[in-house]
Amino acid sequence: MKLRHLATALGGVIVAFVLLVGIFAPLLAPHDPFAQDLMRRMVPPEWMEGGSTANWLGTDQLGRDYLSRLIYGARISMLIGILTVVTSGTIGITLGVLGGFFGGRVDDVVMFAITCRLSIPLILVALTVVALLGSSLTLVILTLGLLLWDRFAVVARTTTMQVRNLDYIAAARAAGASLAHILLREVLPNILSHLLVVATLEMALAILLEATLSFLGLGVPSPLPSWGLMIAEGKDYMFFSPWVIMVPGVTLFVLVMGINLLGDGLRDLLRAERV
Repeated sequence: MKLRHLATALGGVIVAFVLLVGIFAPLLAPHDPFAQDLMRRMVPPEWMEGGSTANWLGTDQLGRDYLSRLIYGARISMLIGILTVVTSGTIGITLGVLGGFFGGRVDDVVMFAITCRLSIPLILVALTVVALLGSSLTLVILTLGLLLWDRFAVVARTTTMQVRNLDYIAAARAAGASLAHILLREVLPNILSHLLVVATLEMALAILLEATLSFLGLGVPSPLPSWGLMIAEGKDYMFFSPWVIMVPGVTLFVLVMGINLLGDGLRDLLRAERV
């Protein structure tokens, strides 16, 4: 149990650290992440032969400082993860709460929508939409937000069905509370803890999907410093300069691992509280 708490704390520290790095990126970045210097292309990291203290993580194929791009990439990854969760959570929680609370035909419509969403291949639809409409940060967020709501809907529906007949809901009805008050002030706060776990998992998935799209050239457009785009741009040089994909790859791995550790810890905490 102690090891589980340490893992949860580690996940929280990683997520908080990356979030703070993204927020304060202009203050932390030693160079302009978009500034090119073709005379300093592919400079290795400082600890490797030929490295320079001026560029601690080296430079990319256009001479841009890799550390600065990595720092600004944290902002893009966290922005995509958070806004995607907000978008998908709003859709999924709304449908799930309505279906679970009212039941009957409303629930049938919600279950039909969830079934339709689950039948759609996620990555294929995302690739198609971005390929047809063009790549942009806003489009990536909207596309992922409109595709990742199903887990929120399933969890919200199930938990709402568990609480809709409890005494405090009946008391609110007897007191003459409006439907909006019951849903927003009575139902939603009591299922929110379960939805927070879903939010962490969906956030990690959104960040990975954005990196996948960017790696395929259909995500965040260049020259924005997305970690997936940095890996894509460095793949042509990975045999001679492997650090160009190792640095953003390891960073992406650590962030996703931290989010999942935090989500697993929250899930175990909720399970212990129910017991």
